[in-house]
Amino acid sequence: MDVYEKLNALNLELPPPPPAAGIYKPVRQAGNLLYISGQGCTHAGKPAFTGKLGAERTIEEGQAASRLCALNALSALHGFLGDLNLVKGVVKLLGFVQSAPGFGEQPQVMNGASGLLRDIWGENGVGARSAIGTNELPGNITVEVEFIFEI
Repeated sequence: MDVYEKLNALNLELPPPPPAAGIYKPVRQAGNLLYISGQGCTHAGKPAFTGKLGAERTIEEGQAASRLCALNALSALHGFLGDLNLVKGVVKLLGFVQSAPGFGEQPQVMNGASGLLRDIWGENGVGARSAIGTNELPGNITVEVEFIFEI
């Protein structure tokens, strides 16, 4: 199925591409790999989720935040490629989860992003993944995720 039809079937729209917050490229191609710079849980450049998991935020809110990171990555990818149907699949996700002391459920939080990509590309949407707990993220956002896609 067409990626855009799949997004529509999931009642999802690509958000506007996040504005750059520094000196970097949102997407960098190396051969058949596309590296997506860290995408935060923002909408139109404004934090949609802030605070630490295990304190101000629940696992479910963290999953929604990581899902938004994935949508932002798809928006950046669409802006770079012009057509998400050129994507063969996901190679890797690296998730950073702002965590309160003692919170150890970062992999559960990252399932929001991973689940969305699996829903779009099936098994090709499931890549390698790391989920890292951190004490702070820019703008107090709850989750930031880097992506590598294959085209």
